[in-house]
Amino acid sequence: MAYLLGVTLFALAILISVSLHEAGHLLTAKAFGMKVTRYFVGFGPTLWSFRRGETEYGLKGIPLGGFCKIVGMTPQDDDVDPADQPRAMWRFPVWKRTIVMSAGSIAHFALALIALWIIAISAGLPNPNFPSTLAQVREEPAVIQLASCVVPENEARACTDADPASPAAQGELRDGDQITAVNGTSVASYGDLLVALRAQQPGQPAQVEYLRDDQPGSTTVTLGQTQRPPLDDPEGTVGPVAALGVGLIPSTPARIEYGPIGAIGGTAEFTGTMAVNTYEAMKRIPQKVPALWTAITGGERDVDTPISVVGASRIGGEAVENDAWLLFFMLFVSLNFFIGVFNLLPLLPLDGGHIAIAWFERARSWVYTRLRRPDPGRVDYLKLMPVTYAVILIGGAFTLLTITADVVNPITLFTR
Repeated sequence: MAYLLGVTLFALAILISVSLHEAGHLLTAKAFGMKVTRYFVGFGPTLWSFRRGETEYGLKGIPLGGFCKIVGMTPQDDDVDPADQPRAMWRFPVWKRTIVMSAGSIAHFALALIALWIIAISAGLPNPNFPSTLAQVREEPAVIQLASCVVPENEARACTDADPASPAAQGELRDGDQITAVNGTSVASYGDLLVALRAQQPGQPAQVEYLRDDQPGSTTVTLGQTQRPPLDDPEGTVGPVAALGVGLIPSTPARIEYGPIGAIGGTAEFTGTMAVNTYEAMKRIPQKVPALWTAITGGERDVDTPISVVGASRIGGEAVENDAWLLFFMLFVSLNFFIGVFNLLPLLPLDGGHIAIAWFERARSWVYTRLRRPDPGRVDYLKLMPVTYAVILIGGAFTLLTITADVVNPITLFTR
């Protein structure tokens, strides 16, 4: 039930985001005097609508988006009433059209920034100095956090009653103890601890020296056994190794909490990081297509492959099911930021394509004026239709591919 609730909530959050995207177009267009005839949430048959002034507002039967009809978006629109010609969008200055067309993405960015600010003052934002790579983890001091058990397999999962207890817990080690030696081998970092444990035999006793509140101590434990690849070859052959049943407590916190004012700077800094990550993720999309096909045809799903709104909603459901609300809201932030950036790409039929054409027309007119040549006028959108159809076809195929992968082989972050 919690899973279905999470899926529904996340899908509803996406629908609200898209509705606000279209509301951005609506409000800015009306503010500049353009005529907006329709604003609907959803597609397909109309379930309910009402008219206020010259605009019809309503709800349609397929809740997969929304639309806002602005009169005369291009000079080639043939459904503009002669009386509405002065208010056709294409007749307005380029800066006004730019604001209207970018207002949808601005709505997504605003949602992401507001949500980030709330997260910053409530739960904290990810710490950029938190060790995230294997090399960084190994350089950390060997300050331990006890595990509940030793998982015999080479996988990350929750403990079960069948798993052996943590040797460290049985040896009365505590969270926050810093390991300094194992069987006489000095340990200066977490990497040293891993090396020292690999030199031991599973099932054998080991003397562990530690610091607790700056006071030295020692205990003898019987090491457990798990499966791991070689330390110098994470992709190598997995084999049995000795296990102490501990994890690392990093020297820096995973998240940084802010006050209301400090959260503004923290949000801005994190947004910059998110912008770089979004750019890198978009560059990797073409090379991830084969991995999506592999996932559909029975192979393992790469967690770094793109997801659709279906996949995002499923992960949102998992987050709610496991009481991971922070993940739920961070996913909401990331998705809104990605949609905002993607929608500004200079490709038709995206908003960024219309913006690019508007500024191309303006630049071309300026150049022709300086050359004392007649203004070539507006771009003929009809001549761009083959390119537009190609973008729609490629985008549609990619969307279908991601949705299929998310249905038949979804990314799962939690063990259900």
